[in-house]
Amino acid sequence: MDLVLAMDLKGGVVVHGMRGERSSYRPLTWGISPTAHPAAYLDIIRPVLLYIADLDRIMGVGSHDPEIRVCAGMVRRCFVDRGCRTPDDLLSGEKIVNVIGTETAGIDLSRFRSGILSLDVRNGYVISYDRDPCDVLREVADLSFDGCLILDLGAVGTGTGLSAAPLARYRAAYPGYLMFGGGVAGEPDLDLLFSEGFDGAIVATAVHRGLIPLDAIRRGLWS
Repeated sequence: MDLVLAMDLKGGVVVHGMRGERSSYRPLTWGISPTAHPAAYLDIIRPVLLYIADLDRIMGVGSHDPEIRVCAGMVRRCFVDRGCRTPDDLLSGEKIVNVIGTETAGIDLSRFRSGILSLDVRNGYVISYDRDPCDVLREVADLSFDGCLILDLGAVGTGTGLSAAPLARYRAAYPGYLMFGGGVAGEPDLDLLFSEGFDGAIVATAVHRGLIPLDAIRRGLWS
């Protein structure tokens, strides 16, 4: 299973995500890295797989494209959510895999011909759609996405842990490449995701708290 380090960018620095409450996010300097400068932060942690959320662009108040391109060059693969609203918003570049979030993409997802669809979930429902994630997963299975991500925004940064029953439902609803992020508390949750057949996990807080081995992030693999 792919193991992907999450990195949220806001105001030019890496911030610590917590429950999707973006106005309260602060620079992430208490973890493994003493700096929140994106390139220097990555140089210390050295992940091979990276997920970047450009929070400024998602919220429509700025952009981190130059920083994203630099960071993408430092890893094997870089998943990027920059608040795509139309296919014209997709970011080109070697190693970059675009992530299209339901928070910003609108209702007509068939416009997008590639990338990872992020089902941005809060309180059990897909943001902007107010629908069960499993229903959406089943409907998008025949579209041209390269895979899907279940992102539990309400659990981001909390370390609340995962439950087997909803994970099994998500996996059964979508036959393709499927990732999960939000609330992963440590190694037992990674084992659970792996056993339920997920193809990737996105983590951050548990890495900084020493609950997921740094070596695993540097391998980009959990098995």
